[in-house]
Amino acid sequence: MKGLIPLWQHRHWLLTMLLPGVALLQVLPGVTQETLQISNTGSVIFRAPNSDTPRTVPSNPTTFTAVTDVADLEVVKTGDRSAAEPGDTVTYRLLVRNTGTAAVNNLVVQDVLPLGMQFVGKSLQGTVGSGTTSTPVALPEPTTNNRTIAIAVPNGLAPQQTLNLTYSVVLTPDAIRGSGRNLASAIGNTGTREIRSNTASFLVRIRPGILSDCGTILGRVFVDKNFDGEQQPGEPGVPNAVVFMDDGNRIVTDPNGLFSVANVIAGNRTGAIDLSSLPGYTLAPNLYRIEANSQSRLVRLSPGGLARMNFAVTPAFGEQSTR
Repeated sequence: MKGLIPLWQHRHWLLTMLLPGVALLQVLPGVTQETLQISNTGSVIFRAPNSDTPRTVPSNPTTFTAVTDVADLEVVKTGDRSAAEPGDTVTYRLLVRNTGTAAVNNLVVQDVLPLGMQFVGKSLQGTVGSGTTSTPVALPEPTTNNRTIAIAVPNGLAPQQTLNLTYSVVLTPDAIRGSGRNLASAIGNTGTREIRSNTASFLVRIRPGILSDCGTILGRVFVDKNFDGEQQPGEPGVPNAVVFMDDGNRIVTDPNGLFSVANVIAGNRTGAIDLSSLPGYTLAPNLYRIEANSQSRLVRLSPGGLARMNFAVTPAFGEQSTR
């Protein structure tokens, strides 16, 4: 055949010659290998220009790996409560399934805890089973790195086996600054092939409990006889005095002249005494601190903290200092 295009331009023809050889490959029943190394070759017969003699050109051998059995990991995560606060203990359950047809070796389950959750030592328990039967499995104590827990499973998982893990964490005060969501996954190998699971998550809603960004203001209104701004023995509290806070709250003192305001947003807070609620009294002068000679008080309230706000008054007819 004359006028043929050179061989290197017959790429499609060469490919179609190789494909039938691959198509004849099949994995026979009873083969227990997880992977097979497959070699394939092909050849092309052609006639060169100005020649009637056919020529055969063999291809280079091509080798690829065929996987006959593959493992597949699936992770499901649950917890024993949906909400918690600092000091509480949460118990997690991890279910790891091998839904594939090959065993998983060197299996490690990882859980990344949110800020403020700490693993409780010796709380890890595990069982392995298939179907409705399960048996306890001995597991080494997990390793922890920052907030990541790594649980090694010495014997791995056989096909269609399920691993059940339970363990506990305790919430620290830092938990109120965390997301409450942790992420769990599993990794292992089948032969030389790495197997990774999905990433499962579980969310615990964090309640502040007794820990909060808000604080409490305590105070008193009292008769200051020596004009030092501090309540001394013999200086009685004044009941029914009205104090207005900067957020609009109206506070009335008890029979001992005391008052308190809870759940106040942290920061600079001010309060002012309403002298019209105290007939016969006026603001007591302070002989030691100029800033105390005002109807208002400024305090710095830290998150979750306490601040004191006192008001000293004196009878309006002008009681003299005892000093």
